[in-house]
Amino acid sequence: MTYKNKPIKNKILLLILAPALVLLLSYLLPLKPTLTTPDVSFKTLKNETLDLKALKGKAVLITFWASNCPNCIKEIADFKHLYQAYQPRGLEIIAIAMSYDRPNYVVNTRQQYQIPYPIVLDLKGDLAKAFGGVSLIPTTFLINPQGDIAFQTLGTFDYDAMQARIEAMLPIEM
Repeated sequence: MTYKNKPIKNKILLLILAPALVLLLSYLLPLKPTLTTPDVSFKTLKNETLDLKALKGKAVLITFWASNCPNCIKEIADFKHLYQAYQPRGLEIIAIAMSYDRPNYVVNTRQQYQIPYPIVLDLKGDLAKAFGGVSLIPTTFLINPQGDIAFQTLGTFDYDAMQARIEAMLPIEM
């Protein structure tokens, strides 16, 4: 190898590594840090309006998802279990479909998987922006009864760890 070839090899190496670095950073830094819950309202598929501030006093689990996301679909069973177990004790779950998800696909997925918790269409992406710029899914937020974001995760969540977090937030069942 001569000295003349080193700059060319360095440029080729840079061209190969730069996109990989950008991709890695997009996975590691997809969310802007958010500690306080945004002041947002949701319009559900059932045409109900939910105001996030009105849910203060409850634990709220918010998931950003899409009907064509395999990991999102896989998580539906876990969300259903959590909802059935903890909704009577004060847990609310809200599933927010990403802006690129087709509304009819979301409705069909809701029916197919018999999703009992509210689903919201984020048609303009405003909710994803309000939660710090959610761009990758699934992304899940757990909001404590005081109204603060207590936990957030990108990718599928650990069911047992999430269950323990929710248990710790809710009043003891009598």
